[in-house]
Amino acid sequence: MGDQINEHHSKDRNESLSTDIEKDQISKIYLLTEKIAQQMEKSRIMEYTQLLYKPWKVIGVNLLAGTARGVGIAIGFTFFAATIIYLLQALGALNLPIIGDYIADIVRIVQRQLELS
Repeated sequence: MGDQINEHHSKDRNESLSTDIEKDQISKIYLLTEKIAQQMEKSRIMEYTQLLYKPWKVIGVNLLAGTARGVGIAIGFTFFAATIIYLLQALGALNLPIIGDYIADIVRIVQRQLELS
């Protein structure tokens, strides 16, 4: 009879041990699932999948982005070119021998191109 009681207690311990292990595994799976869900939210994957179903929206967004880049490049190049021209004018006003000749050559080339046009 004592052996039966000991066997019964060991079965109960084994069952409780296995349920504890299962609970630990389930909690680990839950935590991993939570991390994956948070990473997917951070990557905004839902927005990407919605864009796949609306190709015209993708085209519109890309058209707008391309136009903005083009305008930005044009403004940036204009600013850069104006700065270079201003510096060259300032250097030309100093009448430095080598730089002055170089600037004069550039002016002649530009004038010829304007006459040809």
